[in-house]
Amino acid sequence: MIDRGSHNILGVNVNAVDYEAAVAKIVDAANEQRPLGVSALAVHGVMTGVTNDTHRHRLNGLELIVPDGQPVRWALNCLHGTKLDDRVYGPNLMLKTCQAAAKHGIPVFLFGGKQQLLDDLQTKLLAQFPSLRIAGTLASRFRTVSPAEKQEIIDTILNSGAGITMVGLGCPRQEVWTYEYKDQLNMPILAVGAAFNFHAGRLDQAPPLLQKYGLEWAYRLFKEPKRLWHRYLILNPYYLCLLFLQWTGLKKFDPESTIVPQREILYG
Repeated sequence: MIDRGSHNILGVNVNAVDYEAAVAKIVDAANEQRPLGVSALAVHGVMTGVTNDTHRHRLNGLELIVPDGQPVRWALNCLHGTKLDDRVYGPNLMLKTCQAAAKHGIPVFLFGGKQQLLDDLQTKLLAQFPSLRIAGTLASRFRTVSPAEKQEIIDTILNSGAGITMVGLGCPRQEVWTYEYKDQLNMPILAVGAAFNFHAGRLDQAPPLLQKYGLEWAYRLFKEPKRLWHRYLILNPYYLCLLFLQWTGLKKFDPESTIVPQREILYG
């Protein structure tokens, strides 16, 4: 088990952990019924915090951010000497958490996406983990919600008996959701992004070799060029330039230099 603490990557605090340590933190929080905001950030996720001081406050308000992308792991190793051998890939973290939840009898709740996606995902997860208890599912409304609707969502999840909630709303909406809901739910919330679509069989994952060498972005760009071109062709080079500035000390990135959100953004 590797847990080498939280480290500053361009002003975003990222935890240098492996899968075993991340899952252990999630299970402990579930058993203790305490909030634990979890997100797996690749380059795009980190950059949503770099380019927005308010969102960086939300990200740094989560208790566990794991290095989803190889370039984020490389940054931890290069800037902070963490010597991580592998990233903590969000879709894999989701499966390992489901496996641990099944073992420990912790029910999980699935939030986000359309109902058919959630139905397919539930079927696939139960086929892989027959003893997993899925306490419930709730489709996204694909809009902001009122405070009353937020309370309805909270009540639905709490009344289900769930001990862990997994959220698939896409980045950065799912991180906003996790930040805004975690204290009321008093349980681990995992923002897992495209994992819902991957595990439901809706999207193909990049071949393992491309994932190993940090080229998953190229595969996804090939699959969805219109949606992802800005994310990968603009933000990736910008990320590398900023990392160079942090590494050389030419620019400081202070995790405390953020803007506290003045209002909730209630996605549902």
